[in-house]
Amino acid sequence: MTFDLDMIKKVYSDFETRVNEARAFMGRPLTYSEKILCAHLFPSQGKEAFKRGESYVDFAPDRVAMQDATAQMALLQFMQAGKKKVAVPSTVHADHLIQARVGAAKDLIEAENKNNEVYQFLQSVSNKYGIGFWKAGAGIIHQVVLENYAFPGGMMIGTDSHTVNAGGLGMVAIGVGGADAVDVMAGMAWELKFPKMIGVKLTGRLNGWTAPKDIILKVAGILTVKGGTGAIVEYFGEGANSLSCTGKGTICNMGAEIGATTSIFEYDQNMSKYLRSTDREDLADAADAIAYVLKADPEVHAEPEKYYDQVIEINLDTLEPYLNGPFTPDLATPISQMKEIAEKNGWPTKIEVGLIGSCTNSSYEDIARAASVAKQAKEKNLEVKAEYTITPGSEQVRFTVERDGFLKTFDEIGGKVFANACGPCIGQWAREGAEKQEKNTIVHSFNRNFSKRADGNPNTYAFVGSPELVTAMAIAGDLRFNPLTDKLKNKNGEEVMLDEPSGDDLPKLGFDVDDPGYIAPAEDGSNVEVIVSPTSDRLQLLEEFPAWDGLNITGARLLIKAYGKCTTDHISMAGPWLKYRGHLDNISNNMLIGAVNAFNMETNNVKNELDGQYKPVPDSARQYKAAGIPTIVVGDENYGEGSSREHAAMEPRHLGVRAVLVKSFARIHETNLKKQGMLGITFANKDDYDKIMEDDTINFLDLDQFAPGKQLTLEFVHADGTKDIIMANHTYNAGQIAWFKAGSALNLIKAMEKEG
Repeated sequence: MTFDLDMIKKVYSDFETRVNEARAFMGRPLTYSEKILCAHLFPSQGKEAFKRGESYVDFAPDRVAMQDATAQMALLQFMQAGKKKVAVPSTVHADHLIQARVGAAKDLIEAENKNNEVYQFLQSVSNKYGIGFWKAGAGIIHQVVLENYAFPGGMMIGTDSHTVNAGGLGMVAIGVGGADAVDVMAGMAWELKFPKMIGVKLTGRLNGWTAPKDIILKVAGILTVKGGTGAIVEYFGEGANSLSCTGKGTICNMGAEIGATTSIFEYDQNMSKYLRSTDREDLADAADAIAYVLKADPEVHAEPEKYYDQVIEINLDTLEPYLNGPFTPDLATPISQMKEIAEKNGWPTKIEVGLIGSCTNSSYEDIARAASVAKQAKEKNLEVKAEYTITPGSEQVRFTVERDGFLKTFDEIGGKVFANACGPCIGQWAREGAEKQEKNTIVHSFNRNFSKRADGNPNTYAFVGSPELVTAMAIAGDLRFNPLTDKLKNKNGEEVMLDEPSGDDLPKLGFDVDDPGYIAPAEDGSNVEVIVSPTSDRLQLLEEFPAWDGLNITGARLLIKAYGKCTTDHISMAGPWLKYRGHLDNISNNMLIGAVNAFNMETNNVKNELDGQYKPVPDSARQYKAAGIPTIVVGDENYGEGSSREHAAMEPRHLGVRAVLVKSFARIHETNLKKQGMLGITFANKDDYDKIMEDDTINFLDLDQFAPGKQLTLEFVHADGTKDIIMANHTYNAGQIAWFKAGSALNLIKAMEKEG
């Protein structure tokens, strides 16, 4: 069944007309991404030759998707907006709060018991405001979206950085914070700086052990974790057309790890085939009818260097499997070099666990190809040396792969099937022994491998690979194993080689499922009551953040000067903290506890200038807040990379942080700070980072003249009375400065709603 078909047909009805208009006002041929962007301009947005990386543009996305951890805060904010129903089709997906411990059935029961209050809240608020709800066990948001909601030529936003997965179905899909989702659900424009364009030309065809995952692992090695910032990555070429739809989804999904705004593939027959396989024949027919528009203009393909800001070319014929890591997803190592590099770096080579699945690699094709490798362990009498786990992406996929015998294959080699949820990928993994913090290696097919990400152990070396490679590595139990060249000794002492993986991209018998897990909202939710207990430790109604008083911020103190990588995981950890995602005050107790203090190189231990004592970051922040003293946070490069979680912006705002001054920002986090009425600013001279001392007092000298394009001047007064004047840049436009003045973007929406 195709959800919201009338909406999609409306998008398609004038898509070509809008594209033709866009060619005229842009004054040139268009990339595929630009066609979609220009076809989704907000009605009041003026039409001009938008400048990539410069022009702020208002868009009208077609839909919104939220996962349960971020949906809580997004919907608590939406409840304040004064709207009776969402303005665009929206969904909530219960996938983040299920902890992987024993196995799917028991873990799901435990999650439903532990999270009952949150699930009831999300289901009731969805019911009230016309939002579709996918219950716990239905699947991971991005897989469910690909199977049910993504459509070629469409535009969506989602409160998760891996919303970009829908680019595998030719959609501009962008991860955002909850406040952005509130804007769109409230019928407001959604603002984005017009992205730059990176073109990736794929030639040849994947073969043997290589998989779609290896393409993005290779790209991550080229572009690094911030190389895609502010850009859309657009894949094209004969190699792109040869990839399955879900393979394309894998590549787009992990594009979040290079900081890309989103990634996308042009519409092709593999997408059409996927739509038909997932019971959306009517949508496939509609997309086929305008297929000639759902791609870049011919001139772009003919001279890509002329129309993209950067062009990368990858020959799939010669691509080999990669393992990326440890501790960062852009440290790319071809499997042929892993033995040498692992030994050189002293990485632990014994593999303890192999994990496949997650939103990145949990399609039918992924599981089929992994099963073809797993099957060989039994057939060739091999002992599986590492633990092995499987996380299906949706109930539809799980039901189908069980029907087709793949789960039985995994069971026969000792594999453990977890619930259809995020699980270990986001730290929801009750891994036995992790608390001992022993040095060890795991391999997985997830997207991120930051320190402590999967199991909370800072000494877990996590490497990212394709599901089929991960399966082979788990069988071998050795990071130095190369399945393309190396033999394994079986239980009889015989040397055997693993055959190349194989598997269909779509089930020959079609997908099947008993209960997909969808709950439709009430036609009229006006009588639905949403209850939040004032004594709950999981949910808390929000209070408005105070408006700016129009004065310079003076007498501020440094809360923390963060050293090195500081992701949203460092700012607001997931794992056990996920249960507090709907309670701002409680979850604020994890604020910046993972950030490294540049003055003592320790985590969660900062000096408080009121008493001179070293203490946890949240405790120090609360002490300053109680005393009425504003604080600022200083950070390094690409501050706030990783997940889209707006809690990383809301927690500092709640605990009295007024500004975040860094060398550079990750896109989503910078926007989240702006939305919450915070100052997100960057050093005009990055070397000034070194001038900031632990006991500084900070004064803004010209914030009262805050204006677009105008630098801000900060005075850092050191303990010995000397001063450093530091210039800071910002990217606030007039509308964003209005958010700051109002105290938050939501405050402005509420004010406009009252006036309207």
